[in-house]
Amino acid sequence: MKKTTLVLFILLAISGYSQKKPLIEKHDAVVQAATAELDKSLQGPEGKLYLLKHEHNLIGNYTLVIQIHEKGKVASVYVKDKNDHDIKSQNMVKDFVKAFQFNFKMPKGKDYKFEYILEL
Repeated sequence: MKKTTLVLFILLAISGYSQKKPLIEKHDAVVQAATAELDKSLQGPEGKLYLLKHEHNLIGNYTLVIQIHEKGKVASVYVKDKNDHDIKSQNMVKDFVKAFQFNFKMPKGKDYKFEYILEL
């Protein structure tokens, strides 16, 4: 009985971790979801971008052009405009966004590009 309960518990735990990312197909919905996730990463005290900003004293305001590919991976990041910045902060922000993994996926073969205004 204990083995059966343990096996059942392990299977339930594994199924909870293996949930699939939601599929988002429309451009507007992808932009909205991506913007929400980036905004959340800016919120303290646990947001990853928030922590990076305070750990490295990042400064600046950036308009980023972000291209997302199929599985929520960032394909490219381009700094379209910048104010009150330094090169170190710009490079760290760009590297962070390039490595960002969104919690949704898109149709195969589709890339979506959008602008995101980031104020540090």
